[in-house]
Amino acid sequence: MAADRTETRVYDPAEGGPRESCLVTIYGPELGRKFPVDRPEVRLGRSADNEIVVSLRDVSRHHCVFHLDEGDVYLQDLGSTNGTLLNGKELRANERILLCSGDHIKVGGAIFKFLGGSNVDALYHEEIYRMMIVDGLAEIYNRRYFLEYLDREITRCRRYERGLSVMLIDIDRFAEINQRFGHLAGDAVIRELARRIKVRVRKESCFARYGGDELALALPEIDLENARTFGERILGLAADSPVEFEGRRIPVSVSIGIAALNRHDADAEAFLRRAEEHLHEAKADGRGCVRG
Repeated sequence: MAADRTETRVYDPAEGGPRESCLVTIYGPELGRKFPVDRPEVRLGRSADNEIVVSLRDVSRHHCVFHLDEGDVYLQDLGSTNGTLLNGKELRANERILLCSGDHIKVGGAIFKFLGGSNVDALYHEEIYRMMIVDGLAEIYNRRYFLEYLDREITRCRRYERGLSVMLIDIDRFAEINQRFGHLAGDAVIRELARRIKVRVRKESCFARYGGDELALALPEIDLENARTFGERILGLAADSPVEFEGRRIPVSVSIGIAALNRHDADAEAFLRRAEEHLHEAKADGRGCVRG
């Protein structure tokens, strides 16, 4: 159950020590950097006079501020041009919101994770490990983890003569989305598409952000026919409802290339190359389709 952001917190000595708070960059410039929230006000923005400087054009000079009050930390947007998002929801200008450990704060093209409690150092080291395997924007595995997973699964599936399919999913005309709606909207499309697919992926599978606007799925125990069926469902997940961002509806479609492991695939690279060839076929055939 989510923490109640309206209730007063009472310090419990059993927690093992005084609470500390910090922000960790999980997406954007200075990835992995830790910013302590250890003074009454910690300001974030593009200007050099902020305690946290984010040098991105879509970040306002004075974007938001973190207030430390008796161990609790509150977030306040300072009337920024592009807004401040807390766990995907935009804050109203000058509204103060109590933060809970694990909250995500999106400021322009950067995302921070708030950590608070009596074991902030341990939480920070856990977050650094998580950043090694998880993409900060899409909140799914990253390319590095995906390739390591695929290598392991190829070995396992060959040893036990099990099926394995791989799927590459590319957002159609993504550059046009960025040009028409802005790069923040492009980020929102990637996040929302990943969210829609993630909830339908089996825990045995590996779902990852493979490139800028490309997602990948490794599907153990799935043959080519069933992978195609799942691919058709993903086409619907993308196209059936537009992505909403700042009051605008952004239509989205994807193209998908699929391959099933065979004895001619020397390694993961060769396996993925066949899926990529089929992805190019889907693009050439008019986009919004599955090939493989």
